[in-house]
Amino acid sequence: MDPVLINLALGGIAFLVCIGLVFGIGLALAAQKFAVEANPKVEEVLEVLAGAQCGGCGYAGCEGYAEAVVNDPDVPTNLCFPGKAAVAEAVAEITGKKVAGAENSVASVRCSRIEGEVGQKYKYVGNETCAGASLAFGGPQECSYACIGLGDCASACPFGAISMKNSFPIIDPEKCVGCGACAKACPKKVIEVIPLKARVWVPCSTHDPGKIVRSICKVGCITCKICVKSCPAGAVKVENDLVYIDHEKCVAFGAECNEVCVEKCPRKIFRKFDIKAENVGKAAAA
Repeated sequence: MDPVLINLALGGIAFLVCIGLVFGIGLALAAQKFAVEANPKVEEVLEVLAGAQCGGCGYAGCEGYAEAVVNDPDVPTNLCFPGKAAVAEAVAEITGKKVAGAENSVASVRCSRIEGEVGQKYKYVGNETCAGASLAFGGPQECSYACIGLGDCASACPFGAISMKNSFPIIDPEKCVGCGACAKACPKKVIEVIPLKARVWVPCSTHDPGKIVRSICKVGCITCKICVKSCPAGAVKVENDLVYIDHEKCVAFGAECNEVCVEKCPRKIFRKFDIKAENVGKAAAA
């Protein structure tokens, strides 16, 4: 082989090696200069979190929440729902923040379509998910706001707290931590996370006027607003034709109101809240 070509080849290799060394040293120096020092408190918070990776805190897993609660002064310490009060206190101690109360809560199904004998508009054939079925004319139920019953909520629950019976979700309050993963998965938004101490609730999510509700459901809310007018605590309101309860205000008022809203409701859909599986998924047991 021509010695000149050999020398050129060797020179080229040497040149490339030199360039590689220069860039390597440059990258190393840049990495050292711009490196973000890891905050040891993030690891401490990670150790005390429940580690469920449920996403109920609103962040991408436990690590995302740990970084946020340590580095952002506005992120509260009580967003680890599986960990409840004990974890909230531990996170507060690590971060030096004020302890944010972790209120125990449970998911509840705001729908009574089985109890109300709601029929179907058509037989759905397609992707066996609630999200898929809801795209076909709002779902197969005559009530377009009703639970579709294909179990997206059960699939989304990281704690196995939801089972399906008669195509309706039953929530086990012993397993439910109130993370809200099921509520996010429900395309009809019929699952609501409410405080365990709640005194009353309305298992109905319809926005339809009373005339339509009466024609398709035997127990559905007709938004007559009698509950709003009769509540002595002023804890009930109707927005966009849907009843909302301020549970904090209701509980603070005390038992002296004697659940007037429950007694006055002409459809008996305004009910006392009892922490039992047959309550949060009562309609499915029928």
